[in-house]
Formats: sequence, structure tokens, C-alpha cells
Amino acid sequence: MFKTVRKGEWLHIMVPEEWDSKTVDWVFRHYWEAPKKLTHLFRMENKVLVDGSRANWHLPLKTGSTLLVKLFVDEEPQIIPTFHDIDILFEDDHVLVINKPAYMNTHPNNPLVETNTLMNAASFYLQSKGECRNIRQIHRLDRDTTGAILLAKHPLAGAILDNMLEKRHIKRTYIAAVHGLFQQKKGTIHLPIGRDRHHATKRRVSPSGQEATTHFQLVKEDKNKQLSYVKCWLETGRTHQIRVHLSHIGHSIVGDIEYGGKPLTKRQALHAAKLEFSHPLTKEKVICHAPVTDSLDIFKQIDIYSI
Repeated sequence: MFKTVRKGEWLHIMVPEEWDSKTVDWVFRHYWEAPKKLTHLFRMENKVLVDGSRANWHLPLKTGSTLLVKLFVDEEPQIIPTFHDIDILFEDDHVLVINKPAYMNTHPNNPLVETNTLMNAASFYLQSKGECRNIRQIHRLDRDTTGAILLAKHPLAGAILDNMLEKRHIKRTYIAAVHGLFQQKKGTIHLPIGRDRHHATKRRVSPSGQEATTHFQLVKEDKNKQLSYVKCWLETGRTHQIRVHLSHIGHSIVGDIEYGGKPLTKRQALHAAKLEFSHPLTKEKVICHAPVTDSLDIFKQIDIYSI
């Protein structure tokens, strides 16, 4: 874990042993794997100092020196900040994890008009704390899906987390109530997902679709009601992935009418129960459990903190 401290607009990082003799250029390009455009911006705008002086990006760093990176600057909002009640699961200067409520889109399709999304709420929340910055979503959840969603507070954290997501270093675990009883208690669904030609918003398993992998494990079953509770975790993040995969193997999610589920609940019984990742700047292990906060009684018998 790295030793860091925020002072105003600057993050102070004590250079660790593993960076000794490495350069600032190496830290940005190879350790953080920041995009070239973002790296160029930090260099050209003198947003990196070493021990208080303008950094030479190609001189070796020394263990114990202080690397200062200007991360916390005001930005013009790109969406309309709008108050909505939100449940914060984790927050520091770099990231924000929110327990997304039901019936709310993650982001606006038209940022100049829409005000009722999670991104609008997160933007308002930051501004209310005096942080005038554009929040950046790392992944998304369907409108009716609840649970933990990860956001970045500045471009560098966003770039690092985007890369971690692409490399499958962020683990998202969901709980789903589905129809039918499973013959096997755990397994992996590795089937490509593409658009449904007959329905504009739907997806389906398709040989020409994108690679998609979903792991599942049985948590509990209700033989009387012929329902199963499974936890699922993803290696890929395709649209409607869990819904499509479970439906394809004959276990549609309860309430997910679009993919064959029966309307036993007001919404689809899918919840992002747990989020695990290494902090983008400190490397600290972060684990967030998201309790079910709406009136979806079907999950009352599930201990989210044991997922």
C-alpha cells in the first residue's frame, strides 16, 4: 500500500522502493498505464512535481522522494447536477462507490436534458461538498438492477480503473433469484452475446456476438417455489449479460419479463451485491457489500454480507 496525502489540488506520493530508479514517464506509461493524451496533458501543464520542483520526466526517482501530482482541479460540469437520495458505500479523494437504487438509469443519454440518472445524483453530491468535478463511471447497471457501482472522481483514477476493468481486475459479484432448480451447484457460461435482430433493446446468445463469460454458484434453493438463488461474477461486461446467459440455460431471472422471467416481483431480481478492487492510487484492497434497499422481499432470506 502506498503512502499518499492530499494537500489542496495536489496528491503527495512518497516514492516507494519499487519506483526507485524509475522515471515519472515510466510511472505514467507503465505503472499506471495512463493514456498517451492524458500523460501528455500532465506533462505540458506542469502537473507533476518532484520534491516541490518541476519534474524532469526522464530522470530516475529516488525512494523516499515526494512525487506531487495535480489531480484535484475544478471542471465545468458536463451533465446537470440534480439532487436524488443516494447511498454511499465507499468514498475517498479518488473514487466513489454508490449503492444504485432501482428504476434509475446509470447515465443520461442526453446530458443536456436528462436529470434523473445516477450520474446526475453523483454530480450534485460532489458539488454539495464543494467538489466541482465531472464524475466518471467505470461500469454500468441496467435501470432495474440495483447495487454497487464504481465511479472515479478525476481523470487519472478513471483511466487506471478503466484499464483494470478491461484486464478483469475488478470483481463484481451479483445475486439473482431465478426460476428452476440447478442440477450443478456451480459452473461457467461461456457464450457470445450479440444484438437481437427482432428487438432493438434486447440481446441474445449469438455465434457472431462478442465474447462473454459468466461464472455462477448456487447459494440457496426453494424447492417448494422452484426458485434458486445464485451468485454470479463476470469476466466480461456485455449488455444484459447475466440476464441473457441465465435465460439461455433455462433459468430466467424472476421478474425479468423481457428474458422469460415471470412477474413475481416488481422488477428483475438481480442485485450487484459485492464489488472488489485494488485502489487505483494507494493499491489498498477495497471490498464493498451493497445491501438491498428497496422492497424486493425475494432477497430477504439472503445474507448479502456472506456473498
